[in-house]
Amino acid sequence: MVKICCIGAGYVGGPTMAVIALKCPSIEVAVVDISVPRINAWNSDQLPIYEPGLDDVVKQCRGKNLFFSTDVEKHVREADIVFVSVNTPTKTRGLGAGKAADLTYWESAARMIADVSKSDKIVVEKSTVPVKTAEAIEKILTHNSKGIKFQILSNPEFLAEGTAIQDLFNPDRVLIGGRETPEGNKAVQALKDVYAHWVPEDRILTTNLWSAELSKLAANAFLAQRISSVNAMSALCEATGADVTQVSYAVGKDTRIGPKFLNASVGFGGSCFQKDILNLVYICECNGLPEVAEYWRQVIKINDYQKNRFVNRVVSSMFNTVSNKKIAILGFAFKKDTGDTRETPAIDVCKGLLGDKARLSIYDPQVTEDQIQRDLTMNKFDWDHPLHLQPMSPTTVKQVTCVWDAYEATKDAHGICILTEWDEFKTLDFKKIYDNMQKPAFVFDGRNIVNADQLREIGFIVYSIGKPLDAWLKDMPAVA
Repeated sequence: MVKICCIGAGYVGGPTMAVIALKCPSIEVAVVDISVPRINAWNSDQLPIYEPGLDDVVKQCRGKNLFFSTDVEKHVREADIVFVSVNTPTKTRGLGAGKAADLTYWESAARMIADVSKSDKIVVEKSTVPVKTAEAIEKILTHNSKGIKFQILSNPEFLAEGTAIQDLFNPDRVLIGGRETPEGNKAVQALKDVYAHWVPEDRILTTNLWSAELSKLAANAFLAQRISSVNAMSALCEATGADVTQVSYAVGKDTRIGPKFLNASVGFGGSCFQKDILNLVYICECNGLPEVAEYWRQVIKINDYQKNRFVNRVVSSMFNTVSNKKIAILGFAFKKDTGDTRETPAIDVCKGLLGDKARLSIYDPQVTEDQIQRDLTMNKFDWDHPLHLQPMSPTTVKQVTCVWDAYEATKDAHGICILTEWDEFKTLDFKKIYDNMQKPAFVFDGRNIVNADQLREIGFIVYSIGKPLDAWLKDMPAVA
């Protein structure tokens, strides 16, 4: 019986291993993590992450051929294939601070694998890692191997949160990079055999190690670039009276471009886009390619500009001050159908409003108050370190309250900011909301999900990203 062990029970490791266990009943899969609370949650009815369909998959396999454990060394020792899915945060200090990936957790995982292994193993990079990580890991394993042979593979994940289980069941492609040697090819084939249980052969792509590692960074950079492109256009649309929805629809009709990732918004978030682009920038700089680095850096600059522009629009519309005004924040996760708040644009928008002394009432159907307070008090990039290494019991932000209902959030508010495109926000009773708000009542739609004309008929002053501006907003220009 083939045994697989995955180090790291997070957003990538948990769902990926659960699906492998479901699709390969003959393989024993163990997910290990040093965090006791996280493993306990995976073994309970309340899983540590929210992902549509994940519950069913875990419950079908758990205890049969899927196990969650804190006994890291035992499962690594017994495994034939070890996936490493640990955090690779952006460095906050030292060489490459603010751009380079911090491989501390990766390196300690590699040293532990070398330390406890008694038999040959295939080690698979599953985390998003910088190009040439495999080479570094290979050196650590080889120099500590005590005669045991290790083969390193890169198998980047291309999951989108909110649809991760569907993406795993039916991937566009599975990418496996390995050394182009007989041993390397054999290891690639072994991993290919696992995926071949349910993924058609023509969707399993094999490359060399560097191509696989770079493909992941490149894919995320291209996706983020599309969002920044349409967001840049949204600013021009507002200035000229064009409608970004119509523009992006017309552009997306070109089959060479296609319609996906062309929705203007308050900005992109998620654990990978910014991190991977910063990483790409750093790799370009290290390889003497400053022009290429600068090109990709612009994608992040436009994203930051979009968030700042949104905050400026809110403040300038409300007589240039939000001091002591209650503002309802609808949605805190970086997109719908996930509880994930990593790099969510809501953090910067809320911090911007708090900087002008606003009082915030926040509602998100999947994000806890503890998480929101943590996000608003944490330093940039701290979120990507394991929980026990994050600052303890963050100070709470007094001007922030978290509520469990959109109507409660909007009661007595001067304005509403929609920052996540949860479906339930489309069907709210805005008449009821309007009646319970301070006047003039504002809606700032950061996701273009409400019908602005209907809201204007009720009496709201509405700002939608990239749409022709309300007369009111034209009189109150946003100063950048």
